[in-house]
Amino acid sequence: MQTLTHLPYGVISSAARSRPSSLTAAAASVIAASPQFECRAHRHHLLGSLSTVVSPSSSPLISELLSILCSPNWQKNSSLRTLTPSITPSHVSSLFAFNIDPQTAIGFFNWIAQQPGFKHDVQSHSSLLAILIHNGFLGIAEKIRLSMIKCCDSTDDARFLVEFVLGMNREGALKFKLTVRCYNTLLMSLARLLMIDEMQIVYLEMLDEKVSPNIYTFNTMVNAYCKLGKVDKAQIYIRKISQAGLRPDTFTYTSLILGYCRNGDVDAALMVFEQMPQKGCRRNEVSYTNLIYGLCEAKRVDKALELFSQMGEDYCSPTVRTYTVLIWGLCESWRRSEAMAMFEEMPKRGCQPNLHTYTVLIDSMSKDNKVDEARKMLDSLLEKGLVPSVVTYNALIDGYCKVGRMEDALVVLGLLDSKKCSPNDRTYNELICGYCRVKNLHKAMALLDQMIEHKLSPNLLTYNSLIHGHCKVGELDTAYRLLNMMEESSLVPDEWTYCFLIDTLCKKNRIQEASNLFESLSKKGINPNEVIYTALIDGCCKAGKLDDAKNLMIRMLQEGCQPNSCTYNALIDGLCKEGKTKEASVMVEKMTNDMKPTVHTYTIMIKQILAEWDFDQAHKILEHMVSSGLQPDVFTYTTFLHAYCTQGRLKEAEAVMGRMEKEGVTPDTLTYTLLINAYGRFRSSSCVFNVFKRMVTAGCVPSHHTYSFLLKHLLVEKQVKENGISAGIGPVSNVKATIDLDDIWSTIEFPYVVELFEKMSEYGCDPDANTYTKLIIGLCRKGRVEIAFQVFLHMEERGIAPTEKSYHSLLNCCCTQRLLDEAMKLLDAMIEQGLLPQLESCKLLLCELYDIQENEKAKEVFCSLLEHGYNHDEVAWKLLVEGLLKRGFLDRCFELLEIMERRGFEPHPRTYSMLIEGLDSI
Repeated sequence: MQTLTHLPYGVISSAARSRPSSLTAAAASVIAASPQFECRAHRHHLLGSLSTVVSPSSSPLISELLSILCSPNWQKNSSLRTLTPSITPSHVSSLFAFNIDPQTAIGFFNWIAQQPGFKHDVQSHSSLLAILIHNGFLGIAEKIRLSMIKCCDSTDDARFLVEFVLGMNREGALKFKLTVRCYNTLLMSLARLLMIDEMQIVYLEMLDEKVSPNIYTFNTMVNAYCKLGKVDKAQIYIRKISQAGLRPDTFTYTSLILGYCRNGDVDAALMVFEQMPQKGCRRNEVSYTNLIYGLCEAKRVDKALELFSQMGEDYCSPTVRTYTVLIWGLCESWRRSEAMAMFEEMPKRGCQPNLHTYTVLIDSMSKDNKVDEARKMLDSLLEKGLVPSVVTYNALIDGYCKVGRMEDALVVLGLLDSKKCSPNDRTYNELICGYCRVKNLHKAMALLDQMIEHKLSPNLLTYNSLIHGHCKVGELDTAYRLLNMMEESSLVPDEWTYCFLIDTLCKKNRIQEASNLFESLSKKGINPNEVIYTALIDGCCKAGKLDDAKNLMIRMLQEGCQPNSCTYNALIDGLCKEGKTKEASVMVEKMTNDMKPTVHTYTIMIKQILAEWDFDQAHKILEHMVSSGLQPDVFTYTTFLHAYCTQGRLKEAEAVMGRMEKEGVTPDTLTYTLLINAYGRFRSSSCVFNVFKRMVTAGCVPSHHTYSFLLKHLLVEKQVKENGISAGIGPVSNVKATIDLDDIWSTIEFPYVVELFEKMSEYGCDPDANTYTKLIIGLCRKGRVEIAFQVFLHMEERGIAPTEKSYHSLLNCCCTQRLLDEAMKLLDAMIEQGLLPQLESCKLLLCELYDIQENEKAKEVFCSLLEHGYNHDEVAWKLLVEGLLKRGFLDRCFELLEIMERRGFEPHPRTYSMLIEGLDSI
């Protein structure tokens, strides 16, 4: 085994976390149904590792409680205090099933309700009701019944209530007729959960039982329908009010305003609002607030502000909800300065902002990428003693995730935990999506495990984010595994799931596979959308299959799916690449009839025209584009700049840069890199590094190619001097031709790297972490590990912390070249800094260690990885299935699987199936 002895790293920790292990019945069924295979010992291990799921035995807690409650002064029993933290509403229900003394039952019911952390549910209420009604305690039973209805907080509770409470009208042991108050309370609980069908059942039961509805009954029905925007249904109950000899009141009309706003008919809501005084009904704060909210939703914020200013005429003062609704409306209309002014006005008018007010502003700031302002708003909220909800935290987490500040997002997650506020599925979905966006897929997968540990169920968005993330980096195998897990979790993939897969297959030039998947969608009940069609059309165009692409466009139209500008652009680009410029122009004209061409459309045409060196025609297209009201973007201008640079027309290229600056278009990394390359070919060193300085000063991050061209320029300069060629202005292509850009990283030596650093410093651009990382990546791609380590050590000597990407590149390079001691040291260093090494590199390391029979070291590495938060299915996929099984290390594979199981890492049933399939293939 080769070694490099000059890297001082620590020892890899081998401690591992432990948690209980049990494998699901689903996993057992997957394995039991598998075909027979030769590796029976390992199959026996897989089957033997499945533990039987046994329901817990009955708790002795009920018996102890019965014993305690049979004694006098049971409240003072010390054993009861010990048991109290373990008592749940389910225990109370079980206890009352023994039909204990009603006085004792009432006493215990009230006593346990006062204990910290305890809350009765509908079942514990119903158990007490059974005792009370059976013993004739009907007065207290009515209070308990109302309390039971009010404690309902889920649709399951509500369905139980409807069946249980209405059953009291029937003959039987629990017969206890409902009062009008009871009916109204039940209707209000159902209305809160928008359970209209159940409300209708209760209302009809009320009529059948000859209980006369009152104004509260009718208003509850009206309000529920109006919340759903079903004004026509609400009107039926408004008519019933008059039929019952009653009059609609302020609540009735206020609900009607809400209903019209909910179905988007704000003008009708305004009419009801105007008619209220004529009907003898006073408009109140809720009437105003409902209408203001409707106007804000309809983007009529100015009318909402006008109404707000009129509230005093009806002797109404804005409530905190009124202010919050208006602030929300202003934020949604991108008028945040006015929203902030209103927020600051609130305390002056005696109305303190509440949690919802702050949450609206935090959400708006986060959506506008003003995450630092949003964080200050959260701090202000906390200082005022308000308690943020998970919605508040989620708004800020989402903001950080969208701008790629994942460490800050995790800080907010930690704050959420410290405030005893439980994250929900949206919290994890935002974080998973954020990590996928920055291509840190190990962290995203680890969050999937955390989500499940928090008893939250991954949903369609969770899996789509992970599938999209893996597709973006080309990891199709993992994407398909996630698709299988998703389907086995009874989730149905949608068109976006398949869109990501089809697009990635096309980008990998696997057009036939993409077409097959596309054709299978109809059997899955999925109609391809315009994005799926566009992805496949683009793939066909890039593969030179223009006829297939055109046929797809025809089929798309036949199936009623309208192409968008991206669809046309894909075909236009395909035609241009085949040199069919006239046909592409005809398609642009067709777009003009169906939809407007975009900036990208014109840029594609300009690129093709410039490839034919017709600059005049290209400029005509540009001017036509501008006259059409479209602003050229950085890609348009860079296309021109590239053409000028290729011909050595640097004056014109600089003119393009000047026009970009004048029109407020910021050059990107490619723009500057092309200019650097051009000056490297035709100018002096000062021009090259002056452009580089402009790039860095503008805040544009140099790329791998930027540094490639800079290093190439230094090598060219050396050849110029060695060959005695003048270093003045002019082309040096005769020298440059001997140096291929791809060969730079294969031939460059460390002194040239140092020279690059010195040149950069000379022009005020000291090397930073990005510089070192790009150089290390470039060297490692060519296997230049010795030089890469020199750059790495130079970075550390300069006090610059190595980046995650630099570690990953070095680790992968060491594993590829079997520098296993160095690889283990790098692995240890990464883990110490809280970084997750890429499992692809770890797979190489494990296989190489086993190959040279360093079995204990391999196990040490594996155990270290287990304790640092990877998704355990991903560990099994990458290390066991793709690594050890494929390399034929069967015994070692199942030895590591046993370690996983002993430490409580439960693979998904699909993962066990993959292990079996891996064995079958050997």
